[in-house]
Amino acid sequence: MTVGGGVTATTTTPVRLYLASTSPARLATLRAAGIEPVTLPSHVDEPATTAAEEERLGRRLSTAEMVQLLARAKAEAVVGRLVDDEPIDGFILGGDSAFELDGEIYGKPHEPEVARERWLLQRGRTGELFSGHWLIDHRGGRAGRAAGAVASALVTFADDIGDDEIDAYVATGEPLKVAGAFTIDSLGGAFITRVEGDPSTVVGLSLSTLRSLFRDAGVPWHRLWQPAL
Repeated sequence: MTVGGGVTATTTTPVRLYLASTSPARLATLRAAGIEPVTLPSHVDEPATTAAEEERLGRRLSTAEMVQLLARAKAEAVVGRLVDDEPIDGFILGGDSAFELDGEIYGKPHEPEVARERWLLQRGRTGELFSGHWLIDHRGGRAGRAAGAVASALVTFADDIGDDEIDAYVATGEPLKVAGAFTIDSLGGAFITRVEGDPSTVVGLSLSTLRSLFRDAGVPWHRLWQPAL
């Protein structure tokens, strides 16, 4: 049997992946890589979780620390949950992303005015997109080994982006719902001139990082591929 791109999959039963996220971009990235996860919303209050950790530590979290914290919180939030009246039997993945420019952390802008300000600031410049990953071995219906990792990639924006292009992009609503107010795999891709690092990191999920986490857990990447129908 084959999976996307004509890759031959093994006949071994695939290892199931449970994605503690409803992000369309993360889901599309995994599907393009031959993986069909079960999506589970985590309902984590991200600002409250971040604030509580910063209060505990007595300092501000770095961007890398924040995305790792939230990735872990999302994965742990779905531990023990039932799916179609059955316990989770596979691996749980939590993920989170944020963009850093001039030492400031930028998540989802939510409001058009905020997104526009972000684009005026980052036009012609380079920032760093961080994606955190937390993987929990939940095979057999019980949480076991867990590990995480953060990946980052430098993103350079075109310096000739017109105000009219920014306004048109913001008006689509796409940048309101993504970290840094941009995408690389959709409408925003035309405004990005360079990515240094794993490109899938910018989408919100580093495939190379996730592969390493699975390999450390004793699961080769091809065990996650879903056989073609």
